[in-house]
Amino acid sequence: MKDVPHYGRLKDVNTTNMTDAIRLGCLTMQRVFNRDDNDSIFMASRARPDPELYMSAIYDGHLPGRHLNALLNAEAATGVSLDEEAIQKHRRAAFYSYSGPVRLPMGRPRVGGDLVNLAGHDLREGFHALYALVKYRNDDEARRIAEESIAAVFELWNPDDGWNLQRLEGGLGINIMDKSENLTRTLPRAIGSLVKYYQATGYDPALELANVFKDKLLADHYLPDGAYSIERLGTHGHSIACDLSSLAQLADLTNDKALMDRVRAFYDKGMWDLRDEIGWVVEKTGQSRIDRPDYGEGNSTGDLVETALILGRWGHPEYFEDAERMLRCHLLPSQLRDVSFIESQPNPDNVDGRREVAERITGGWGFPASYGHEPLELDGMDAVLFHMDIVGGVVGSLCEAYRAATRYDETGHHVDLLFDHETDAITVDSNYTHDALTVTLKKLGPLRIRIPSWVPRDSITVEGVGQPERYDGSYLVVADHPAKVPITLQYDLAASEILLRHRTRNIRVALRGDSVVAMDNHGADLTYFPALDG
Repeated sequence: MKDVPHYGRLKDVNTTNMTDAIRLGCLTMQRVFNRDDNDSIFMASRARPDPELYMSAIYDGHLPGRHLNALLNAEAATGVSLDEEAIQKHRRAAFYSYSGPVRLPMGRPRVGGDLVNLAGHDLREGFHALYALVKYRNDDEARRIAEESIAAVFELWNPDDGWNLQRLEGGLGINIMDKSENLTRTLPRAIGSLVKYYQATGYDPALELANVFKDKLLADHYLPDGAYSIERLGTHGHSIACDLSSLAQLADLTNDKALMDRVRAFYDKGMWDLRDEIGWVVEKTGQSRIDRPDYGEGNSTGDLVETALILGRWGHPEYFEDAERMLRCHLLPSQLRDVSFIESQPNPDNVDGRREVAERITGGWGFPASYGHEPLELDGMDAVLFHMDIVGGVVGSLCEAYRAATRYDETGHHVDLLFDHETDAITVDSNYTHDALTVTLKKLGPLRIRIPSWVPRDSITVEGVGQPERYDGSYLVVADHPAKVPITLQYDLAASEILLRHRTRNIRVALRGDSVVAMDNHGADLTYFPALDG
């Protein structure tokens, strides 16, 4: 054990309220501008030791899109109030990243340097910025840049030869930062943000480019058997997870069952080489990382949740159950809420990255273990980190989960995630926060309420329905129900225990329904849950 104070379980971390988590994450993204670098956005923060916000310039093309996608989606989905000045700072940062020698998101090698670093990895984030500004701010400049950027990709890259290095490196002096990376970690990550841009604008070249990337991924990387291999897919957990959610978004848009089957095959098989039962996903896999067996990445879990929600809507409700467990057991608990362990340091030079670090990163996400903020065996890093791009990724995913909790469409009402939730069509009071699960309609129509697989049907007491209850697979179905008449479901949140089989240890988890009661932590600090006895 390291010679540091032991803070034990973090208090007030395990929340069931997605709205609160989204709002707090939005605050984080609006207070991490680097005042020493023209309000560029800090990429990373170290909470312990020597707390500091750091790394700006080399991520110029990465941060604005993560944050604009999250912030503007949060405003639309939950009504969270945003600081418009912060939105404009993000907009300026996004547009600046496109002002280099080519119309692609780029970064500087250092503060004060020129935009000469290009990473295909950042194309996804660039289009996230532009689509969000077009959709939620009707931004004509963002639309112009997006269309020029799509044209630039078609001109400078092709699936057989990759980038035109003679033009980019030889002619324009651009450094291609990830040309030796597995393709899964580069350009095809942008499929999902291109889908969003197409949905917002109907711009056909965006969908065409998404399909070019998709065809390359399916031909060489995500094969029909759904298996994972380092050689085909690389080692970066988040790129794999966001490729998967991107392919699911494209399949959903185009109603492509064959593509969705490919997504489901990898979700059900290959993804289990990277994740555990509560949705923790390893940051990097492979034997070289075996000495950091519990080091995860929050936005990987977020993209896994987004994929599960789409698969659930495609008629596979077991994926809603997986999404709910990931949200309750890992994604929401791993938000940084208790910052009492962060010790401020002297700042004689008044460096912005050392100002009010704890306050500015409250609400962030980082590289968690299943059990807490500080994974065991940090491989000499000895640091607890929260990256600001991860905050944007997780908040964006939470917005999708918030929207997916209930649906009202031509088939009626659907309650798919059992969180407290209210829309203009329905109110849900969760049995995780109330004595029973209560659903009240505001609009007439058929109603389907998902029942978890661990609930015996004969153990459920249903009140408020003027007809015998009927079950259809995973759902309680009410053919027609009046507005303002609550339906109440009473059932036990069953106690159970599961085992997370990590690379060098097993981690026992005691559950109440789909939430954690206690978990093995093997003596780790900054844990989310009480230690499991025995």
